[in-house]
Amino acid sequence: MHLISWLLMGLVAGFIGSKIVNKSGEGVIMDTLIGIVGAVVGGWLSETFFHMGTATGFNIPSLLIAIVGSIICLLIYRAVRSAV
Repeated sequence: MHLISWLLMGLVAGFIGSKIVNKSGEGVIMDTLIGIVGAVVGGWLSETFFHMGTATGFNIPSLLIAIVGSIICLLIYRAVRSAV
């Protein structure tokens, strides 16, 4: 996927994921970073454990994979942040 597509997918997935997890978000930069990491994590999980494939472009299945990954990353981020 093209770099700009990854950034846009990360921004959208991070924003949606942060609204689902904590309703307020972590800020634009942190939402984007967590969304990009979430897209990678979600793609890895869907391919490795569920054999569904990875994020293949800017489409609905890829967005759903990225959102699930960003939710997982946000939950881990919040757990680590609250423990410190």
